[in-house]
Amino acid sequence: MQKLPLAALAVALSLIVGAHGAIDAKNFDSSIKPQNDFNLFANGGWNKANPIPAAYSSWGAFNEVDEFNKAALHTILERAAKAGDHDKIEKMTGDFYASGMDMAARDAAALTPLKPELDLIAAIKTPAEVQAVIAHQHRLGTGAGFVFTSEEDPKNSSMIIAALGQGGLGMPDRDYYLRDDEKSKQLCEAYVAHVAKLLELCGDAPDLAATEAAAVMKLETALAKGSKNRVALRDPVANYHKMSMEEVQKLTPHFDWNAYLAAIGLASPGNIDVGQPEFFQTLDQQLAETSVADWQAYLRWHLLHRAAPHLGTALINENFNFYGKTLTGTPELRELWKRVLTTVDSSVGEALGQLYVAANFPPESKARMLILVENLRAALGDRIKTLEWMDEPTRAKALEKLAAFGVKIGYPDKWIDYSKLVVDRGSYVMNVLRASDFNFQRKIHKIGKPVDPADWEMTPPTVNAYYNPPRNEIVFPAGILQPPFFDAKADDAVNYGGIGAVIGHEMTHGFDDQGRQFDAKGNLTDWWTPESAKRFKERAAGIVSQFSGYTAIDDLKLNGALTQGENIADLGGLKIAYAALQKALVGKPRVKIDGYTPDQRFFLSWATVWHTNVRDAALRLQVNTDPHSPANFRVNGPLSNLDEFYKAFDIPEGSPMRRANANQVSIW
Repeated sequence: MQKLPLAALAVALSLIVGAHGAIDAKNFDSSIKPQNDFNLFANGGWNKANPIPAAYSSWGAFNEVDEFNKAALHTILERAAKAGDHDKIEKMTGDFYASGMDMAARDAAALTPLKPELDLIAAIKTPAEVQAVIAHQHRLGTGAGFVFTSEEDPKNSSMIIAALGQGGLGMPDRDYYLRDDEKSKQLCEAYVAHVAKLLELCGDAPDLAATEAAAVMKLETALAKGSKNRVALRDPVANYHKMSMEEVQKLTPHFDWNAYLAAIGLASPGNIDVGQPEFFQTLDQQLAETSVADWQAYLRWHLLHRAAPHLGTALINENFNFYGKTLTGTPELRELWKRVLTTVDSSVGEALGQLYVAANFPPESKARMLILVENLRAALGDRIKTLEWMDEPTRAKALEKLAAFGVKIGYPDKWIDYSKLVVDRGSYVMNVLRASDFNFQRKIHKIGKPVDPADWEMTPPTVNAYYNPPRNEIVFPAGILQPPFFDAKADDAVNYGGIGAVIGHEMTHGFDDQGRQFDAKGNLTDWWTPESAKRFKERAAGIVSQFSGYTAIDDLKLNGALTQGENIADLGGLKIAYAALQKALVGKPRVKIDGYTPDQRFFLSWATVWHTNVRDAALRLQVNTDPHSPANFRVNGPLSNLDEFYKAFDIPEGSPMRRANANQVSIW
């Protein structure tokens, strides 16, 4: 994509957004009737006018806002990278960015920065040394073997507990290893070829690299067979197993956990939440049965997989050939500055975030967001009070949980202190790996301590939002508080259909199939009566059935069980955002703007948030791995259940956008 200066990007975004916030008739397709396909009606013109740039697997509203934010961050980092009188934060982010932008130095260094790591792997002679290198690599951010991290204890949410989870795979999901259809077989072959090519670039002869790649595939396939699928991972009760160290050691007799903990710098973890015990039994079996040589190949591969995007041109291109071109169908790499900027954000995001919010997040945006949040909270409260399917004991608990929602907007009140992290203008990949170690250490040293309510899980420039069940909080980074999601100059209908529905979406996550299992304090406990739980599950089954019936591409249907939480949140978020808009409009004239009523503009704003074009390969990847439905179904799916939408656009019975009364889904 052509690189634009900040001022030009700001203008471009304003043109995308249009004169009255998110609604711009140029984005419509007047040949499509709203009752037939509302997404195409609202976004068809935009789809035709916005082909996917060569460096992207998809292109939509999230990308547009992200590009706007990246342009602002680019200006910040370019300034910080220039010699001058900088404070510590500017110097650190500037040095990090400068090291990544120096491709001549990266190419000249080649694999030299990784030599100590490669030597460590080459020196392995025993299973104990295999385990020692796994521990060491976890500090560097590789996914070797399994995941060790910290989390809020799901059943004692005020405390941080150690957590173990399945992992160790190089492909996006365990099912990629286990399917036997032709496309999956071809993808596995491409993956093995990619592993071999990276090992060749590391210095192996082609025959040896091919043998090692086959060993990697065999080991990862064994781990995949022991892994739960993504639907099974959605059950918080089935994925919670608090064990003592003695119990964990008994579960995996071939793994020395005391040695592992010493290697990662954790004296005593206390109890550990072992998410998937069956996986760790599989891992233990592989530790006993897989040769040291095969484990060496596996560990070299995972190190290279972690480091390749941050090394020289040859490894960058080979990494992109598989993970970009093959998996997502993306023809070209993004510009270097965007790739480096993304890495700086993921490595030291709260340092970069401080510079971002100082220049791009005015106090009035936070103030208006707080008003919107409280209006949405009131609307959801009204809805809970009148739910026909919920009994009184459960209703009281639900209202208690809603009242306890924490709210974070924009950026943290307390920033991460990076003063102990070493960043310089030398090796870019070493800056990345040192930052990984810093962030890993910071995370594991929370274990056994009370939860810090100031912690965030996303960086301020992120174009996203989240609900955290164990903290019972909703969080909205500054990065998403831009048009078309949020526009301080737009009318209420646009903002309630955009960021209002996003707020409602995150609130509804507190009451989706997963979130509803956590109480007002964030503890995993059953606060539902059996009758209300039964009625909820019946309604949730309706949303699963609806979305399972949608075909994404060719014969690939959506996985309604995997996406049910997000689909429930979309439906609930829209319903309560609409109700909140009606409250906001009380006493105000309901004037048309550009020929559309406030109600119509609300639903048009929702659709605009999801205008997206996506490559076929990327769409397949999303359907196979992502709990979010593709964008067009996020528009049409929930709207086809809403009487409010039918009325706003006069949708006749029998239309594709109006589900039969018997099939309509209504939960929150």
